[in-house]
Amino acid sequence: MDAQTVELSTLIGYVEHETERWREWFQAAPAEVMDLPLGPGADGTIRSLVKHIFAVELRYAQRLAGEPVSGYEELADGTVEELWRIHHAANEVRAHYLAGASAEALDHVLVSETRRGRVEARAHTVVVHSLVHGIRHWAQIAMVLRQHGHGGLWEHDWIMSPAVR
Repeated sequence: MDAQTVELSTLIGYVEHETERWREWFQAAPAEVMDLPLGPGADGTIRSLVKHIFAVELRYAQRLAGEPVSGYEELADGTVEELWRIHHAANEVRAHYLAGASAEALDHVLVSETRRGRVEARAHTVVVHSLVHGIRHWAQIAMVLRQHGHGGLWEHDWIMSPAVR
């Protein structure tokens, strides 16, 4: 591995480990935790932010793979299981794409019409974004949970993750 390179599989492993820990936590937590508000200056709830994380993963994976993009409103979010089905579907599509992606394919510029407007980015940038995007939002979720008395979560730092050891 080049000194300036982090293998994508390591980043994917980190995201998967964290996401699985979140699934376990939410399954054990009271159901109403999913509907806690995100706080002043933010629209939505923890549920809507989790759906956003997973919808971005899925919709970008579908774009990378040249598949039809799922409608945001079509994605079920009523339960923890339904939310994580979106994530698992995204993983399958992304893994299939990456298994066959050449260096040229990863350098290809992808043009996407998103909920926020038109985005142009190389395929490898889209893959990394879909992973890092979730990391950022999980930190927001952890903060909201702490503010509502649900502290004592696990260590989230990259350097402490079994995925990077």
